[in-house]
Amino acid sequence: MSIAENIAVVRENIERAARESGRSGRDILLVGASKMNDSAACREAIAAGIDALGENRVQEMTQKLAEHAYDGAPLHFIGHLQRNKVKFVVGNVALIESVGSDELLQSIDAQAAKLALVQDVLLEVNIGGEASKSGFAPEALSAAAESASALSHIRVRGLMCIPPVAEEEHGSMPYFEKVRRLYVDINEKMYHNKLDMLSMGMSGDYEDAVRAGATVVRVGTAIFGRRNYAAQA
Repeated sequence: MSIAENIAVVRENIERAARESGRSGRDILLVGASKMNDSAACREAIAAGIDALGENRVQEMTQKLAEHAYDGAPLHFIGHLQRNKVKFVVGNVALIESVGSDELLQSIDAQAAKLALVQDVLLEVNIGGEASKSGFAPEALSAAAESASALSHIRVRGLMCIPPVAEEEHGSMPYFEKVRRLYVDINEKMYHNKLDMLSMGMSGDYEDAVRAGATVVRVGTAIFGRRNYAAQA
């Protein structure tokens, strides 16, 4: 199937899942996770109406920016962001989804100040408590949100999570539901219900993420096909 056909299938699945949660597929932002896919694939996804594209790697993102791969769609940074690479990302993306430490918040704010802009971000929650993943622990989220609120060149739009790999069908659902509750709590208590983005779900679990309340899903393989990691070795 083509990228356009894959996007159509994903949107149908999103629509069905959204209805189960009393919403419409129009309420869900579909981000095409385009890691290890070339500029032509990005352009094909944009032509097919993808809502946004998301990149995990700064070097790959920078190369594609030079090739105008993202023209016509917003760009999100969705991977682990090292502080020494913040300068390549701030101002070049509409949203940084993966902000998981106070130090990274400070670095993004400083770079945004240099560019005289306000950078939209999501706070990443390490909902599974995995040492291999970045993100704020659930119990540290309120303090992180408070710290972010004090930074004049950052605007928090919501939360993001990557749950542990599910060992069974619907295994991600408990984690999605926990992050949804965190999102509702800090939105009400700290942001006067102005947060509008809850980014949860990838190719294997995006439908459950929508059922749990996600407003953003990050879908790669189901749109672009399986990645050839051997080619990158």
